[in-house]
Amino acid sequence: MSSNPVAETVASLMPRAKEELTTLVAFKSVADFDQFPRSESVGAAQWIAAALRAEGFQDVDLLDTPDGTQSVYGYLPGPEGARTVLLYAHYDVQPPLDEAGWTTPPFELTERDGRWYGRGAADCKGGVLMHLLALRALKANGGVPVHVKFIAEGSEEQGTGGLERYAEAHPELLAADTIVIGDAGNFRAGLPTVTSTLRGMTLVRVKVDTLEGNLHSGQFGGAAPDALAALIRVLDSLRAEDGSTTVDGLDADSAWQGLAYDEEQFRRDARVLDGVELIGSGSVADRIWARPAVTVLGIDCPPVVGATPSVQASARALISLRVPPGVDAAEATKLLRAHLETRTPWGARVGVEQIGQGQAFRADTTSPAYRAMADAMAVAYPGQEMQYAGHGGSIPLCNALAALYPRAEILLIGLSEPEAQIHAVNESVSPDELERLSVAEALFLRNYAAS
Repeated sequence: MSSNPVAETVASLMPRAKEELTTLVAFKSVADFDQFPRSESVGAAQWIAAALRAEGFQDVDLLDTPDGTQSVYGYLPGPEGARTVLLYAHYDVQPPLDEAGWTTPPFELTERDGRWYGRGAADCKGGVLMHLLALRALKANGGVPVHVKFIAEGSEEQGTGGLERYAEAHPELLAADTIVIGDAGNFRAGLPTVTSTLRGMTLVRVKVDTLEGNLHSGQFGGAAPDALAALIRVLDSLRAEDGSTTVDGLDADSAWQGLAYDEEQFRRDARVLDGVELIGSGSVADRIWARPAVTVLGIDCPPVVGATPSVQASARALISLRVPPGVDAAEATKLLRAHLETRTPWGARVGVEQIGQGQAFRADTTSPAYRAMADAMAVAYPGQEMQYAGHGGSIPLCNALAALYPRAEILLIGLSEPEAQIHAVNESVSPDELERLSVAEALFLRNYAAS
């Protein structure tokens, strides 16, 4: 990185940032309190609140949101008449999945091969540190030129919408001229990227019942309707022969206009096994950024170990449906529910329960904030031009904020580039990305204030 006082300051702060991220990653802040103690999430929230107070933030508070979690809020006043920028990240994380699959313990930040490994290191506790580094660098080089609101959500990964509902009930709290969502990532490490679209999502639980209780498969199998088989049949109906998502009535033919995603690079990023085909049709970008995608997240049925020779009376599945910009998530939920109900075979009883939902998002990339970010990223990533990419994931808060503050500009940046392997085992963050994006954010705030 070329000589620049802000960049030099961020570089000097990186050892401290590693220590702080180590502390933050150690909190098992999974916002599923049936699996992980609430105290872990509370501890992470309190750590962030203390960090904000140490940086001079005012009105720091732990907000009790309607879903039973807490979001951390703080306000840092800038010069009189300055614009207001909201910085967002979340401190809750995905469960570690199979801890045996981790090379190092998931809640111990561990350096290996130039990366820092740990659950939440990239998604999105690293985003909290990115914001703090940017502000510290500005404070050391003339001051923060804008008013800053900071919000760290406590349940983003659960999709339960606590912060969205809180913001709707307190619309003045997060009002800002520009909102920087630190929960996305570069298209590739070293390639500065803003995410211009997000898919929305709906999450449903489907339950199939066929019998009053399990039956002996020898005595009744072949005539007694098997609930697990019925569930498998209906789940299979959600995909075409090539693996494309097929929900009755839901458009699945949109095309992505923008940055291309090379298929061989995608195979490497996704770690697809040799000889295994990709699913769907169209370009990779079409499939992951512009079209719906269904995923069966889990099935309740007997495990192989300990299974008995029985016809199953009941079975459940958790289903996620990602929907692209232009598709209303509520309408997609209705179509998914209708599909599941009409495609369930043999007259089996079927129940569909909605668990979560969030709308898709499309940014206005022609705004002054995007020009300020492009100039900042050109300095933080010398020789690279800022790219625009889609993101297959969902951040439901984006649409809630866009609806509440229609004049606000919203930018999505972050540390979740492909090598980060977020949501998977061995999640990691690149310290180089953390450093460069912190510089980019600091310079963006300065550019934006002057624009």
